[in-house]
Amino acid sequence: MNKKAKGTNAERELIHKFWAVDWVAARVAGSGSMQYPSPDIIAAKHPRSLVIESKVTAGDRQYFERQAIEDLKHFAKGLNAETYVAVKFNHVGWYFFTLEDLKDSGKNLVISMDDAKIRGIIFEELVR
Repeated sequence: MNKKAKGTNAERELIHKFWAVDWVAARVAGSGSMQYPSPDIIAAKHPRSLVIESKVTAGDRQYFERQAIEDLKHFAKGLNAETYVAVKFNHVGWYFFTLEDLKDSGKNLVISMDDAKIRGIIFEELVR
């Protein structure tokens, strides 16, 4: 399976998880490939709204482009929504992080599996 299809499937998995606990959620088609800022996923259950940038990795760390995170902040501000990055570490599962959890790696921002174990939020905690 190519990288794009793997990411799309992971986003769909998250959408199903949100709907299963009575949240509304949708993927944003073309996120990251159009001129306007947009998250990968928008999810809500009154009074909360979330915008999420999601990634899946076979490694022990995931990098995020600074511009993608700035775009996420900009979009969230327009909706007055909470911002999260979600990383699915293969064979471990989903972890959610606030933008403050991301570490500066010089060119990009990064989150590691070790960070996930310390600061990561699992799905059930996120939607509580």
